[in-house]
Amino acid sequence: MPGENLSRDEARERARLLSVDGYEVFLDLRSAVGDAGADDGPRTFRSVTTISFRCADPGVATFADLIAPSVTAVTLNGTDLDPAAVFDGSRIALEDLGAENVLVVDAQCAYSRTGEGMHRFVDPEDGEVYLYTQYEPADARRVFANFEQPDLKAPYRFEVSAPEGWTVWSNGAGTLTDGGWRFAETKPISTYITAVVAGPYHYVTDSYRRTFDDGTVLEIPLGAMCRKGLARHFDADDIFLVTKQGLDFFHDNFDYPYPFGKYDQAFVPEYNLGAMENPGLVTFREEYIYRGQVTQAAYERRANTLLHEMAHMWFGDLVTMEWWDDLWLKESFADFMGVFALVEATRFTGAWTTFANNRKSWAYRADQLPSTHPVTADIRDLEDAKLNFDGITYAKGASVLKQLVAYVGRDAFLAGARGYFKRHAYGNTRLGDLLSVLEETSGRDLTAWSRSWLETAGLNSLTPQVMYDADGRVTELAVIQEAAASHPTLRPHRVAVGLYRRLPDGGLERFARAETDIEGPRSVVGELTGAERPDLVLVNDDDLTYCKIRFDPASLDTLRDRLGDLSDPLARALCWSAMWNLTRDALMPARDFMALVLTHAGRETDIGVLQMLHAWARSALVHYAAPDWREEGGRLLAEGALRELRYAEPGSQHQLAWARFFASVATSDADFQLLRGLLDGTAKIDGLSVDQELRWAFLEPLAAHGLADESAIGAELARDDTASGKRHEVRCMAARPSAAVKAQVWAQVVESDALSNALVGAAIGGFVQPGQRELIAPYAARYFEAIDRVWTERSIQIGIDVVRGLFPGLQDGRGALEAADSWLEGHRNAAPALRRLVLEAADDLARGLRGQECDAASR
Repeated sequence: MPGENLSRDEARERARLLSVDGYEVFLDLRSAVGDAGADDGPRTFRSVTTISFRCADPGVATFADLIAPSVTAVTLNGTDLDPAAVFDGSRIALEDLGAENVLVVDAQCAYSRTGEGMHRFVDPEDGEVYLYTQYEPADARRVFANFEQPDLKAPYRFEVSAPEGWTVWSNGAGTLTDGGWRFAETKPISTYITAVVAGPYHYVTDSYRRTFDDGTVLEIPLGAMCRKGLARHFDADDIFLVTKQGLDFFHDNFDYPYPFGKYDQAFVPEYNLGAMENPGLVTFREEYIYRGQVTQAAYERRANTLLHEMAHMWFGDLVTMEWWDDLWLKESFADFMGVFALVEATRFTGAWTTFANNRKSWAYRADQLPSTHPVTADIRDLEDAKLNFDGITYAKGASVLKQLVAYVGRDAFLAGARGYFKRHAYGNTRLGDLLSVLEETSGRDLTAWSRSWLETAGLNSLTPQVMYDADGRVTELAVIQEAAASHPTLRPHRVAVGLYRRLPDGGLERFARAETDIEGPRSVVGELTGAERPDLVLVNDDDLTYCKIRFDPASLDTLRDRLGDLSDPLARALCWSAMWNLTRDALMPARDFMALVLTHAGRETDIGVLQMLHAWARSALVHYAAPDWREEGGRLLAEGALRELRYAEPGSQHQLAWARFFASVATSDADFQLLRGLLDGTAKIDGLSVDQELRWAFLEPLAAHGLADESAIGAELARDDTASGKRHEVRCMAARPSAAVKAQVWAQVVESDALSNALVGAAIGGFVQPGQRELIAPYAARYFEAIDRVWTERSIQIGIDVVRGLFPGLQDGRGALEAADSWLEGHRNAAPALRRLVLEAADDLARGLRGQECDAASR
């Protein structure tokens, strides 16, 4: 629709004109069950919205937002407007506004199958219907008429009619009356964090109680819910434990009581995100409810997400960015505070290691793409905003905040946060609002720091340069800082430099450390002068700053031989991350990185790091290894994975991780015979319990290699006829090595909108198999012919999934890269967000080709 992509300029003008006093929203969701709309168009529900608002310039015109199949009636200040004249499918034109106004919109809104707006899910296991909303950044307008921008906050009253036997939840506390569910008025919040969840959910309750120093008592009702089909797997006690630990942590450190009453957490199906911070009703993807065995890394990841969303109650919900330019004001802070709380308040005390190894890897990739941007970004419109939920806004921003804490001190940082909440509660802010508070508490001028870290893009590399005397003592240790030519900013870094030596028992441990400020291209670390010769110099020890770590030649040699001997988990994780960055930068051959994994990963004690190494090793094989060496590399990975699987402690999480990795790289007839045997019970590995989720992990590679046909996949679905099972079945069916199968999947995903968002993702995941490059090669040209139409006709979320997921990034040679460059040249006027997606995918492909050249040259 022409007005669907709201621009920043439009939002600023509307915010200048309007102040919103309140919303009353009525939703009739009784149509969610039954056959209504099954054959003659989208299934719809009635939505009636009453908005009270003021206008600073009476007599002017503006618009309200609504994306809906039809509008029944529009009334402005008691005057009926012609819906056909004022509604264009995404906007309602409002003319001749008064100083005070009341707008009433009665519409038929559509249930969603894409995870945007009011998503409707039918559970294949029992036929039950489940609803939930997801709005960020601007999909509340798919459910009710509103002014869809974060700085027009208002209180909300929701009323919902639902099928008999259902329960309905919203941001406020709910009461069931004869007319339906009525909810308490919210505090002033933005449109995108309002929420409704409805259906026959399994619901568990608890409570949190806190007595403050002044004697005030805060009681928060807690709830957690999931589909009935997942109830037997729902470990609500652990969710409530982390929730209470998080509330204690944030109350201890923020000095601002949780402001939104109750605290429900809904785990919902077919969710596009990890979670969403709707105050009083946080929504999560239901994959955080584990149907089978998972490692502790999975529980840590879930706990991190719980605390990330909880941090948003203050950073984002209580105080909200004015426009999406400052999205980092909530996401960077939530990413940082989530890990901070995890380490200090829960059993996951090693979470900074996971952050260094996993989360920052996401940031490093994003910051080297041609689409990289400052942490505080230039967001022109909603399409830009949708793509800005990226590694820069989350993980780089969180890394920068960790650096800021090192720079100003923990106490000053937290004092600044407390002042920020009290000064801007229920308001909207920009970058300067936060910096001014932090300057007050820290006594530092943050102008230069902000300019370097928040307002410029790019990633620095830090390399040690060491000189020794005749006795092997350090005469000078300097740190060389470099930046890419495209983003040449050199930044101030607060870093720790660690010196490590080999021990007689084979360990590799730190014997000296200096914390210092790095400025400019070369900085001398005077404190380490005179130290004995180290075997390893680790710049950015303890991971205080955000940078790419490089090594001097002697340190690199040490790591090749002894990386697994590093006794400190965080130091090991940093070195692994640095070696992966060398591989991605075509400074280390992929086969050398894979050799490191095969040599040292078996000794990795941190399960999250181990699983990351598995992912990196497979990526090295698929994207960075020379094509004529892939077969050999795949054989080596499979042999190594099977060896470690057999060596792993029976029943351990390491055994489980190696089993999944082995299945993902299985390549020989013997490998596949073992997988079949583990599935049918004729083979056994001591301690390895092959539960349903692991069965699917073993079945997919068999399907992808033509060793599990439609009947075998169907038989597995019969064992697991659930929503999760259906996703696995779709993925396995799409993975089969058949031209007819690929044509069918392409038609289902690209030419039709019949599949839900979750099944689109599963189909794409099965379609794109690294071992089927020749089979999917014909779709490279079709991809570039289709993406313009897909972007125009499908929802933005499905558009993103298709454009990213089906990019021909597995094709050898430069053909696909040249096709992408040609498309970009010929589509300069295409939607900027679409161009960004293609540009990013092309850059990943170009990086892979450089890696392949590096790997080939190493022979």
